[in-house]
Amino acid sequence: MIFDQTVSRIALAGSLLFCAVPAMAQNQDVAAGPAQTPAQAKVGADAATALAAPNPASASDDTVVVTGSRIQRPNMTSAAPITSVTAQDIRAQAPTNIEDVLNRLPQIAPDAQQNYQDSDGRQRIKLRSLGFERTLTLIDGKRIGTQNGADVGIIPPSMLERVDVLTGGASSVYGSDAVAGVVNFILKKDFEGLQIDGNYNFYNHDNNDTIVSPLARANSFSSPRGMTNDGGRADITVTAGKKLFDGKLRLSGFVNYRHTDAVDYDARSSSACQLVQTGKDGPLSCSLSTYSRSGYISPRSGANNGATYVNDPNGTRTFVPYGVGVGNAANPYDGYSYQRGSERWNAGGFVSADLTPDIEVYGSGIWFRDKSVNVYPARIYSYTVYGDQPYQVNCNNPYLSGSQATAICGGAAGTNTKAPIELRYRFNDLADIPDTYINSGIRATGGFRGKVDDTWTWDVGGVYARNQQVVNYGSLPDYDRVNQSLDVVNVNGTPTCASGVAGCVPFNAFAANTPGQPVADWLFTAPGGRTKGVGTLWDGLLSVTGDLGKYGVTSPLANQGVAIALGAEYRHDNYTSTADSFYRDLNGGADLDISQSVWESNIEVQAPLIEDRPFAHLLQANGGYRVSKYSSNPKTFNTWKIEGIYAPVSDLTFRGSYNKAQRAPTVIEIGQSRNISYGLQGGSQNDFCAPTVTTNPTTGAISYGTPIASRDVCRATGLSDALYGSPTLLCNQGDGNQCTVQSGGYTADPETAYTLTYGLVVKPSFIRGLVFSVDRYQIKIDNSLGYNDYTYYTDGCQRSNGDPFFCSGIVRQPGTGILYAPASGNPTSGFIRQGTTNYYKSIARGIDFQAQYTLPLGGAGKVDWSFNGSLTTFAGSQDSPLQPKRNCVGYYGNGCSQLLPKWSHGLRTTYTSGDGIFSTSFNWRYVGSLTSADNSGDEAIGGTPDRARTTFYHIAPASYFDLALSFAIAKDFSLRFIANNLLDKTPPILANSYDISLARSNTIPARYDSLGRNIAVGATIRF
Repeated sequence: MIFDQTVSRIALAGSLLFCAVPAMAQNQDVAAGPAQTPAQAKVGADAATALAAPNPASASDDTVVVTGSRIQRPNMTSAAPITSVTAQDIRAQAPTNIEDVLNRLPQIAPDAQQNYQDSDGRQRIKLRSLGFERTLTLIDGKRIGTQNGADVGIIPPSMLERVDVLTGGASSVYGSDAVAGVVNFILKKDFEGLQIDGNYNFYNHDNNDTIVSPLARANSFSSPRGMTNDGGRADITVTAGKKLFDGKLRLSGFVNYRHTDAVDYDARSSSACQLVQTGKDGPLSCSLSTYSRSGYISPRSGANNGATYVNDPNGTRTFVPYGVGVGNAANPYDGYSYQRGSERWNAGGFVSADLTPDIEVYGSGIWFRDKSVNVYPARIYSYTVYGDQPYQVNCNNPYLSGSQATAICGGAAGTNTKAPIELRYRFNDLADIPDTYINSGIRATGGFRGKVDDTWTWDVGGVYARNQQVVNYGSLPDYDRVNQSLDVVNVNGTPTCASGVAGCVPFNAFAANTPGQPVADWLFTAPGGRTKGVGTLWDGLLSVTGDLGKYGVTSPLANQGVAIALGAEYRHDNYTSTADSFYRDLNGGADLDISQSVWESNIEVQAPLIEDRPFAHLLQANGGYRVSKYSSNPKTFNTWKIEGIYAPVSDLTFRGSYNKAQRAPTVIEIGQSRNISYGLQGGSQNDFCAPTVTTNPTTGAISYGTPIASRDVCRATGLSDALYGSPTLLCNQGDGNQCTVQSGGYTADPETAYTLTYGLVVKPSFIRGLVFSVDRYQIKIDNSLGYNDYTYYTDGCQRSNGDPFFCSGIVRQPGTGILYAPASGNPTSGFIRQGTTNYYKSIARGIDFQAQYTLPLGGAGKVDWSFNGSLTTFAGSQDSPLQPKRNCVGYYGNGCSQLLPKWSHGLRTTYTSGDGIFSTSFNWRYVGSLTSADNSGDEAIGGTPDRARTTFYHIAPASYFDLALSFAIAKDFSLRFIANNLLDKTPPILANSYDISLARSNTIPARYDSLGRNIAVGATIRF
């Protein structure tokens, strides 16, 4: 912790002295030219155009559109903090996916959809760790698509001019769903000529033994040693453009191809097996699977009923007891994808034309198709996957030795009697079975824009986006065919399927390492199913901006007049989900077709009050108001903002903004809240008000004990005292009556967010080229929308000692009090709820530090420093008015899934030679420490003294260093060499990582560089 604080102080001190944010869009002041070099002024002015409507073709050159406003005017300063990542910054990272760039911004919660086995391949953005549903994503100022279907992977990094991030409420300007802020991707347009951009990168990692290695080897799992090169990723973009008719018609387009090689878990010594720790500070072990390459057999009748065996891995036809040992168990996750294999095509085009000097028509289109896979071992599944009938093997099967037949069949060994067995088998000579995800779609925009005199500008346009995801789940062994392959007789010395079915291949399940391909061709014919989800967005927009100063509406103490922006928008969002019969038979569920329409109108005003006066270089007030009507909600609600800017002198600007936002649920959230479906809890789960059950191992007698929950807690769930501890409450009594879970059946209301940001911007005229800003943010979301499973209610009810907010999710049958209502017929009681609904509050607070400084070196070139740091002070929630606030900053576990360190930053230093031929960039990425919530000392997140851990309770701060070299070899050819994670830092190792990061790789791959050093080479050729 001391080291963590020391580094934080060093970084802050350094930023105050000489550092900066990449492109200070938020404080660009065109009038403050002497404080900047011409190059900086160009970058800043470009960055300032980020999130507003594009300039009309005839707009004056001094017009600046500041991010966070749709008002276009010169000499503007933003009242909200904005971070911009320029094309130069992006090239220095050689990313294949834009996700790689965004994960390094402190304001964005890192995600790793290409390093996450269970993901759907789509890359979405979560500002302030508040979820992608609360982050509005734009391309050139217009929505990328639906909130749920957005995939920033459709954007080739080489096509980006920059990325602008507005980290504050922006609902009144851009839409009611911009609760956490806005991320806008500015693409390169109006391109002329032909350009080819290419990158190739791979991982170069030295595998040293870790705490995982000896445990893996003890189970005969491999743990690699030495240097490895893998995970190749290629990215190539061809861009072409032409201007015709004296530049009045502008055409450009691009084609992008990306390919990623898979990296398996067992390619890294840190993930050679899934590290498991039993209990607090308990012993460590590897996660094991009964799906052994030696085969797993368990008789289901006779004297050995329930015994577990594997075929002796030494090749003899004998059984040995299943357990930890050589060949007895399998590594279930060795072939899982640390980096997913994928292939993506993107293509797009842009057109704009000047119809008159004051009117422009524009349009664009992007098409994409991405294919990625999740892989699973090829195996014969337990019969329980298909139902409750065990497999059957004939007791005179020629593959059975005498001892094996006796173990399974007892006295019937050698006869044609059928004996029930449990069978699980993993093949070692078959390719993994893939679940294939195909994301495809199109995004098209078009419209007209222009100006009326020098007073008004207008834009009428729209977006159509269609995102489709098709998932083809890997084939399963057919249950009937497994039984046919186990029913084997000897025909003239040749094992043959007794059924005589054409093509049947006998399966020797009673020997280790049986070749799988011949039998797999026969068995693996049961489709795993196919699902299809389609999201569509129709979005029409009208915006008008005007300078009322032209009509004399100007403060007597100001030079500029009052500016105004008016807008109207209509959106129609639709989502359909379908699945074939194979998927439904295995997983249940129902098709969905959900739509939502939104009508919105907004007004924004900027009013300079005082300009260029003593002690008031600028005093300005801004305001915005938006009215929204969602078809899914009977109420009309509003969002608004109030902003102020005060610069006593040009060197110092104070700014503040207060925003109210209301977000209605997305179509997916509507489906999760309204559409009712039923399922069953796990077989060991019981009603916590039912008696505990103990079975005497000798006599089999059952006795009942005191329930887990107290009488007061059970009373809060609606249970009468007379039924407390009654055996009738038991969900699992051998009669199939498991506790029922109802998903859906809620009405999800809009959530309301209040965002306060305030800070200062310093541009000292006596230090040319230095800009520094610090901003405090506070976000509170009331009636917060979120998905919670049934444990949220059961655990919360018990933990809170009967809080009605949690206990109301346990809906008992009147009179009986039971929770095992039939899973059909839409029961009105007898279940535990789960799904999307409103809970009490979500909270995010912190301070952002941003700065940049350019040091001219005369003819020797220049040095640029850029800094972006974030101090998070609160990230969490309050579940009900009776519960304490849960602050998860710096903690993991116990529901703290934000995984946000208190401090993180990026500090990049770039040297550019005087002739511009050579540049080198060195980047320091710092991630602060994380601690187990058990050791927090905060009871609200489970930090009680009895839970404090002595192992795996702390992740030390991590520093990553990146180096980039760029050579402009010729006017039209440049070459880049990049090494990210230059020192090949091994990721921190955690036991039970899936509970923390939803990854089984023993780390947090979204937060840390987990695959090692990344080496890249890139080139740009222009013709």
